[in-house]
Amino acid sequence: MLDKEVSELLGKVQQHKPLVHNMTNVVVTNFTANGLYALGASPVMAYSPDEVADMAKIAGALVLNIGTLSRELVDAMIIAGRSANAHGVPVLLDPVGAGATTFRTESALRILKEVQISLVRGNAAEVAHLVGESREIKGVDGGGSTGESHVSLAIRAAQELKTTVVITGEEDVITDGTTVRVISGGHELLTKVTGAGCLLTSVLGAFAAIEPDLMLSGAAGLAFYGAAAARAAELTSDVGPGSFQVAFIDELAKLHPGSLSGYSTIREEEVAGTGDTR
Repeated sequence: MLDKEVSELLGKVQQHKPLVHNMTNVVVTNFTANGLYALGASPVMAYSPDEVADMAKIAGALVLNIGTLSRELVDAMIIAGRSANAHGVPVLLDPVGAGATTFRTESALRILKEVQISLVRGNAAEVAHLVGESREIKGVDGGGSTGESHVSLAIRAAQELKTTVVITGEEDVITDGTTVRVISGGHELLTKVTGAGCLLTSVLGAFAAIEPDLMLSGAAGLAFYGAAAARAAELTSDVGPGSFQVAFIDELAKLHPGSLSGYSTIREEEVAGTGDTR
């Protein structure tokens, strides 16, 4: 039943072409816009405090990405986030590099405090720093693990931050603190393309724009993204990350409801207690 519901959501994205308002970093703007267009969504990038409230309220989703942040940009993100909250627009936060600097961590925590965030997506190190755990950060990349599994960390973060949390890695985990879904798929070449994680957050925004059940829409976004990456890697296995990046955009454009077969799977676990699953 879940597979059927997940597959149907792609058609809704392609049919409705949701407007995704991205307040993202300068490194990934073009890749994010092209990826959303390929998926079937409609991207817009707006950063000025003079217009972000108006843009956020007409969007299907708002994505806040702190990859290249400034104090002024964080202020504008909060303006946009409050407008989105007031108009029932889901807000997604990508805490890029949280933990790398005090300012970066405090900015992510300020956004979480002042805006109702629907979903947080990051790597394990970024998410860990949002709940006060120190893990190694190298630039904007996550480093080593303290031993806590991605599943238990995601559950703890969802419960403490009172939001849906996605931790991406070799397998992706999504949880609302009650239910856990683990998505397999993707390919390690995604780690060789700047902005692959940032685009993923915006793709999750496109799915959230057409399905308010974030556990369902998030699993769908993760699964289809992983399937496109796995297929692109298969087609470019003898070349390299440059060809993979182009092929990946092409595969996002070629996605259809049957694309998950053989490339991405979803398994579900129930949370028995804090940090435990059954």
